[in-house]
Parts: sequence; C-alpha cells; structure tokens
Amino acid sequence: MAKEKKSPRPKAQTPKGFRDYFGPEVTERAEMLQIIAGVYHQYGFEALESAAVETVEALGKFLPDVDRPNEGVFAWQDEDDGWMALRYDLTAPLARVYAQHRNELPLPYRRYAMGPVWRNEKPGPGRYRQFYQCDADTVGAASVAADAEICAMLSDTLEKVGIPRGDYLIRVNNRKVLNGVLETMGLSDDAQRDAVLRTIDKFDKVGEAGVRELLGKGRLDASGAFIDGVGLAEEQIDLAVGFVTARRENDTKTLERLGELIGESDVGHEGIGELMEICDLVSSLGYDDDQIIVDPSVVRGLGYYTGPVYEAELTFEIFDEKGRKRQFGSVAGGGRYDDLVKRFTGQAVPATGVSIGVDRLLAALREKGRIGGAVQGPVVVTVMDRYRMADYQAMVADLRNAGLRAEVYLGNPKNFGNQLKYADKRGSPVAVIEGGDEKERGVVQIKDLILGAKLAADASLEEWKDHPSQYEVPRGDLVAKVREILDLHK
Repeated sequence: MAKEKKSPRPKAQTPKGFRDYFGPEVTERAEMLQIIAGVYHQYGFEALESAAVETVEALGKFLPDVDRPNEGVFAWQDEDDGWMALRYDLTAPLARVYAQHRNELPLPYRRYAMGPVWRNEKPGPGRYRQFYQCDADTVGAASVAADAEICAMLSDTLEKVGIPRGDYLIRVNNRKVLNGVLETMGLSDDAQRDAVLRTIDKFDKVGEAGVRELLGKGRLDASGAFIDGVGLAEEQIDLAVGFVTARRENDTKTLERLGELIGESDVGHEGIGELMEICDLVSSLGYDDDQIIVDPSVVRGLGYYTGPVYEAELTFEIFDEKGRKRQFGSVAGGGRYDDLVKRFTGQAVPATGVSIGVDRLLAALREKGRIGGAVQGPVVVTVMDRYRMADYQAMVADLRNAGLRAEVYLGNPKNFGNQLKYADKRGSPVAVIEGGDEKERGVVQIKDLILGAKLAADASLEEWKDHPSQYEVPRGDLVAKVREILDLHK
C-alpha cells in the first residue's frame, strides 16, 4: 500500500505587497486618527463607515483599466456573475452612499471616513497594496467656500498632529485654469488631454526637462526603456510647461501669470476667479502664504476633478535610502469633483474633499521625532505562587482602576528570571513582586525596571547602593508607589 503523501505546510509569510502591523504602530495610527477625527468633528463633519466592498459598476470608469475589472483592484465575481471589488479609495464609495441615501441625508452632507483601501498594483519600497486613508468631503455645496474650508481644515490637521507651521504647505490649483491652457493649446481630444494631465503631474518626479520630453517624442527612463511621448508641438509644450512653472513670489503675481497663459478662455478665467476667492477666504480665516498658496504645479492625476485641487506638501528635508537629501513630499490631496454623484443620479451634485495618506503622515511624524520612541509597556505583576493567583489579580485590578496599564504574568511561573525577561521584552517600567514572606508582612516589592536597566548599564557599586531600583512598601501603598515611579520616568 502506497504511503499517503503529506500536504506541505503553508509558508508563514505575508502576501506580496502587504505587511503586518504590531502594537506600537497600531497604537500610533489609532492615536493619530483620533486627533484627525477631532479636528474634522470640530469643523462639523460627521463620521461615515461604508462597506469595504463595492460593485465594480459603482467604482466605475475611474478604475485604472475599465475593460478588465480585475486589473487595478482586487475583484471577483459573485454567485450572480456580478463583479465586486475591494474599495480602491474612499471617494467613489461616498458617491454611491450619497446617491443611495440622499433623501435621508442633509444637504450639504459633510462626512469623514477612515480605513484601509486596496490597490492591485505593483508593490515597491514603501508602496503597499493595502494602506490607510483618512477623507473628509462636502457633498452638495457649489461654493468654493467649501474648498477653502477644506484647505483650512487640512492646515489645522497637520499642525494638530505635530507638523509645525513652516514644515508644510497647502498648495492650491484649479482644473478649470488647466482646461483653459489646454484650450489655448488647441487640444480637444479627451485622450490627448488626459495624457497631458498625467504627464505634467509627473513634474516633481522627472523635472522640467523630463516633462518636455514626455510631452514631445518621449524619453528613456532610469532602466533604459523608452517611454513614448504625447507628441505635442514645441509651442504647445511651452504653454504646458509655462503653466506648471507659473508660480511667482506671491499669489497675486501667480494669478496674473496664469491670466497671460490662458488668453481668452472663459473656463480658464472662471478658474482664476475661483482661486482669487479661495485666497480671500483663507486670508480672512487667518491663514498666511506660509500655510496656503496658489501653485499651478498641482495637477492631481485623477480624471474626476472639475475645479479646485489641492495638496499638502511637507517641506522639510530627509535622507533617502541612498543618503541623498530630498523633501518629504505630499501627504494629502484632493479637490472638487462635481460630476461623480451624477453617474448614479443623472443630476449634477457638487462635491469637494481631501484624502490624507495615513501611512505617509505617520512616516513624517517619525522623521520629525514626534512618534516612534520607546513605547512603555504595562506594569507586570509577577507570580511567586500559582495558587495565589486571586491575590495577584486583585493587585492588577487596583492598578487598572487607578488608570494604570497593568497585567499579571500568565506564563509558566516556575522560573522567576523568565518573568523579568518577559517584562523586559514588553518594555515594562515596573515589576511587582509578592512572595509568601511579603504576603505575611503585608508588603510588596516594586522593582523600577527602567532605573535598574540604567544602573546595570553604567553604574558603579557605590552608585548602585545610593540609588536602589527596588522598593518595599505596604500593600496599601502599591498604586501610589507605582504611580510615583511612572511619573519619574515621564
């Protein structure tokens, strides 16, 4: 009889393009999201949690490849042969939610949403297929006052989470101005317009020379592969590059330069008027040009933007993986998308909103040293007698009721040294010890693990005696002494 072949064990590894997040990272993200939610709530926005799965039809033409719905998103067919997909962003689901529930929702509808999104794209360094976004949108407000408010709220959010003024800029542009430039260039074909949009959106990555090549005949990329260009004439390229480089020393002169570029285009002049209004509004709210500016280089690649667009750029320098200095770059972006809900209702519904890249913002806070330091673990109550577990749980209850983070060691208590090793691995500041002798005398031993580690590292014998790291206190003083030690190490 042939021996039955065993199935191979599965490999313990994350799927390509995904990663696991452990305690400190999860805690840091949760704390940051709580701060952001507080700002959004203060501005009057309401929380919304929509489904992680949408129909491909609802996600619609804004997928990277509409002819193959499983490209760009994680999609599958259900039992009715309909296509469903994990949400690609938080904006398309909002359009579906508003269209579905518009009779019950106030108008304008102001909502914020936070959560993971999924993109079936090629992963790379720091680029994952699942990541967090944090959005705020106003649906049903045609006034650019809604756009100005989003920009002000974004500025407040960055400062509230720990990005100081001077380390960021909210850069604002308007798609109508760009449409005016495209009109002046003589471009009417939608495919060619979209190609120009995608190309000039790469200005930060490839620079002016690279954009000129890509708008023309094409260029060689870093790998040596040739990328076909859009095929514009030289004078058309000059207009496009003139647009993205139109930023001057202040907003007034920038708007004047844009007026020169758009010529007689009505839609272009409408966009300039909206930018002027946004400038006036944010100024009246108390924001200066070191916080919010007009910058024509902001294009935003998505095709559904119809008016003002904006990005939050962090301006401080970091070192890349090759040791080169570079600016941190964008952590948030958004704009006006007045036609997105129309796909469902047939009626135009104005909308504007912003999306914060949560992982990017967390990385920025780590670069600034605002988060990512040593994370303090819980107080560990050690177990000297497994039959007295109720006594140890009572200690933990006292500590927790006082608002302190604490746990009882629940492993094998036979080796006391392993309990201290556990506390060290957890980053615990304090260990509580109560053996049979301490129990009889009504006392507990409290070991200051932080001070003990410092003394063990570099203290002399005399210093060790002068600065003991373990204290004996009455059982009734347990909470007070632990709190005293924790306060000492804040």
